[in-house]
Amino acid sequence: MYVLGISAFYHDSGCSLLRDDEIVASAQEERFTRKKHDLSFPSNAMKFCLKYSGVSISELTAVVFYDKPLLKLGRLMATYCAFAPVGFNSFSLAMPVWVKEKLFLKNLILRELNKIENIDRKKVKLLFPEHHLSHAASAFYPSPFQEAAVLTIDGVGEWATASICRGKDNGISILRELDFPHSVGLLYAAFTYYCGFKVNSGEYKLMGLAPYGNSNSARYKNYVKLIEENLLDIADDGSIWLNQEYFDYTTGLRMTQNDNWQKLFGLPVRKPETELKQEYCDLALAIQHITEEIVFKMAKEAKRLTGSNNLCLAGGVALNCVANGKLLKSGLFDKAWVQPAAGDAGGALGAAYAAYYIYFNKPRSTDGTKDKMRGSLLGPEFSKLDIESIAQKYRAEYEYYENFDELCGKVADLLNSGKVVGWFQGRMEWGPRALGNRSILADARNIEMQKKLNLKIKYRESFRPFAPSVLSEDVRQYFDTDGSSPYMLFIADVAESIRNRLPDNYHDLPIKEKLYHIRSSVPAVTHLDYSARLQTVHKETNPKFWKLINSFKERTGCGVIVNTSFNVRGEPIVCTPEDAYRCFMRTEMDYLVMENFLFNKEKLPVWRDKRDRNNPATERARRKNDTSPRDNEIYPLGR
Repeated sequence: MYVLGISAFYHDSGCSLLRDDEIVASAQEERFTRKKHDLSFPSNAMKFCLKYSGVSISELTAVVFYDKPLLKLGRLMATYCAFAPVGFNSFSLAMPVWVKEKLFLKNLILRELNKIENIDRKKVKLLFPEHHLSHAASAFYPSPFQEAAVLTIDGVGEWATASICRGKDNGISILRELDFPHSVGLLYAAFTYYCGFKVNSGEYKLMGLAPYGNSNSARYKNYVKLIEENLLDIADDGSIWLNQEYFDYTTGLRMTQNDNWQKLFGLPVRKPETELKQEYCDLALAIQHITEEIVFKMAKEAKRLTGSNNLCLAGGVALNCVANGKLLKSGLFDKAWVQPAAGDAGGALGAAYAAYYIYFNKPRSTDGTKDKMRGSLLGPEFSKLDIESIAQKYRAEYEYYENFDELCGKVADLLNSGKVVGWFQGRMEWGPRALGNRSILADARNIEMQKKLNLKIKYRESFRPFAPSVLSEDVRQYFDTDGSSPYMLFIADVAESIRNRLPDNYHDLPIKEKLYHIRSSVPAVTHLDYSARLQTVHKETNPKFWKLINSFKERTGCGVIVNTSFNVRGEPIVCTPEDAYRCFMRTEMDYLVMENFLFNKEKLPVWRDKRDRNNPATERARRKNDTSPRDNEIYPLGR
């Protein structure tokens, strides 16, 4: 049985294909169109999934969309009516989109399928599970658990903004839901916007900014008090009530009622790209801690309702690895598993699984240890010929290594000498994290590396942290955890044994001085609060990446390296060899490895493509002109 899942039209469109309960292929549309967070119908991702599996549309048992559009339209209409005449501008902009695309989604899906292959529309079974059921299915069914509490938290689906479910065998029971407009995801998005970052893509920046706040300061404590007394009420079960006098997302085009926020906090909306002041850092820390409190209370309620020792998480808020890590460390659950594509893209996989197990009532079994995600390496892969063709197209000189072990030794030596390496291997990752197949790699011990990567490679804000990839066997040597984190969705504290002592006046230092203080023996991956967004690398799921890190360890004694996604700011992770080569040439990376090919920047023709950013100066100019959000980009219409 083949089941095709689709998510589209809000952000991070994607497609997944199941063969029975096996994930054959999954991909996000952005990787093909090169439009970050692309929300359009995932035509390219769908074509890839079908082509990779060798399946024709006539062989599909069902095509499944990840939510119920008519139910969502009902929520929109009810909201606009409740607030009328306020919101007319938003209504007039949103409705044409619905009439053109979303209202007739069945016809749109059938048209797109027909572009690939002539189909008999009457024979194509279309299914529409609810949004949060798709999220719950994406979390529970691929997990290693036979039964678990399932917690989904995001901005909003149809009506629900969060749900508590129980997963057992092949079934999922929804036990509790939190409804719009009261939403943890939208609350966090409001602070993302107010601190100068873009909604639906900048939330992880807010999370990264939070450790620069000072939890001992009077200002931080006052922010927490102001938020809890004015913006929201938090119940013991984690449900929240948001004071709509301070928010504008129900009927407007922005997240917040800016005048009310400015009166409350004494701060204006921070303009993108302006200097970060301590006030915004403290505000970021305040909402991060409040979000962690809410998530913990929701999880505690899930534990009470289900009695399970296992927890599964999905929805956009499940990408908050800080909250995830603290929840796991609390001991509330013995084990926790997060869907690697926890956001809307992952809804495509969940929709397919919901159809397979619930609609078709197929049996489910698991060994209790391994998940079904295949390391989340589910996207396209490319041949030796594909890479040779790109090298020929750009007249690029390379070295080819017949022996992969020899290549790993060479790359390990390069990393040890301070070089930055683009690493392109096998199948592309599914989800927002680079997990060792589309990665930029560097030496975590290098005290200049975080600054170099942010300013000269990624062209992004200097405060942003980088993730460590560590051999699973060595994780206790560097981090305070016994668990595994193969998908980079949990934080762990850097081990006490490798930390450096902070100066007594540390919290009084300017932000930049805090940033460049050497906090541990692996400073490039140690955040201000001694945390790290951890990836444990396992020989069974990614043997090539494991072999590279092990080669680095053999030479240096260190089993951890920097791993950041192979892209520059504002662009998706690279997909094809050409994407990788172009990204490599437009940055100050030193070497590029694609499969067994090694490219040395010093031996390559000068990059002269005027369509691309050729140096940091042009990149900074592009950012200045390009990143200020327009009204209709701040909150997606019709969401």
